[in-house]
Amino acid sequence: MRAFLPESSGIPVQQTLSADYRIVSDLLRRAGISMSGENAWDMKLHDASVPREALTRGNLGLGEAYMAGSWDAEQLDQFFYKLLRSRITDNIHPLRLLRHVVAAKLFNRQSVRRAKIVGNMHYDLGNDFYEQMLDSRLTYTCGYWANATDLEQAQEAKLDLICRKLCLKPGMSLLDIGCGWGSLMAYAAEHYGVRAVGVSISREQVAWAKSRYQHLPLEFHFEDYRNIGGTYDAIASVGMFEHVGRKNFGVYMDAAHRVLKQDGLFLLHTIGKNVRNTTPDPWIDKYIFPNGDLPSIGQIGDALDGLFRVEDLHNFGADYDRTLMSWFDNFDRSWPMFADRLGPTFYRMWKYYLLSCAGAFRARDIQLWQWVLSKDGVPGGYRREEI
Repeated sequence: MRAFLPESSGIPVQQTLSADYRIVSDLLRRAGISMSGENAWDMKLHDASVPREALTRGNLGLGEAYMAGSWDAEQLDQFFYKLLRSRITDNIHPLRLLRHVVAAKLFNRQSVRRAKIVGNMHYDLGNDFYEQMLDSRLTYTCGYWANATDLEQAQEAKLDLICRKLCLKPGMSLLDIGCGWGSLMAYAAEHYGVRAVGVSISREQVAWAKSRYQHLPLEFHFEDYRNIGGTYDAIASVGMFEHVGRKNFGVYMDAAHRVLKQDGLFLLHTIGKNVRNTTPDPWIDKYIFPNGDLPSIGQIGDALDGLFRVEDLHNFGADYDRTLMSWFDNFDRSWPMFADRLGPTFYRMWKYYLLSCAGAFRARDIQLWQWVLSKDGVPGGYRREEI
């Protein structure tokens, strides 16, 4: 029995070989993962309580144990790839998370009052922090790697892909719902000659974008999407729909429909889940994206009913793996700049966030979709291969 224990764990054998340990060890073995730490993706336990935390609190317990330094994996991304690809966690539903499940399904956790929480907690961490982690334009969404060799190229390719899918032309007006640091708006203005308005719930993003892009015909507003007005030739929303919430999907589509011109196109770029009736990951919800809620294809379809025609649906979710790994490399390399300010627990939290998500996309457990929508259908048809 001792052969199954990591030599450096320091955990007494009688504690480690508990019922919880045996259950978790057996589950992980089905995914090709051991708790001996022999492979780069294996767990290295430093605290005997980790198996119980994982069983009783799911990813919330596992993630908090990682943040506390109670376990490690040399290749955390590959640990999650193997774990999620095996689907061994599909039928594990910890009772201690029941309250989280009920709240996610019954309550509107993304009301106007609550919507800005994620801006304060996540996007306002500091522009200097994101300047080190992201590309030069601060594009905080999945890159398009079809012909790219680095992050900068992948993000520029994604921005250009969106502009082409929207059929942007000089003089057109573009609305960016959840504009981030303005990368799409600036690219569209510089390369396609459009005027653009963007809304964001992050004060830091708006301030940064206003300062950087004073020379371009762009407007940035600290505003909730429910309050947008005006009319636009085209709308883009890139990496924001994940914060809308299932109780508001229809409200969001109503808002976009209200301000899009009759012959305009709307591109929705969003992470999505494979199964409709699931709830947000409790660890991600608590520490990274509070009140987030990934949509399924069916939920988006329901929200579009009677409002939009689906012209195109493009999945390049596998590209998010490479994007996240690039972000982690940048974050890890620049960490000495922020270590004193943010501390070691933040480092482990952020590492867990980036690498667990990379593993999830690698396992195709979550997706990345670009939807192109129109109000009445493009006359003669919309053909992505021709853009």
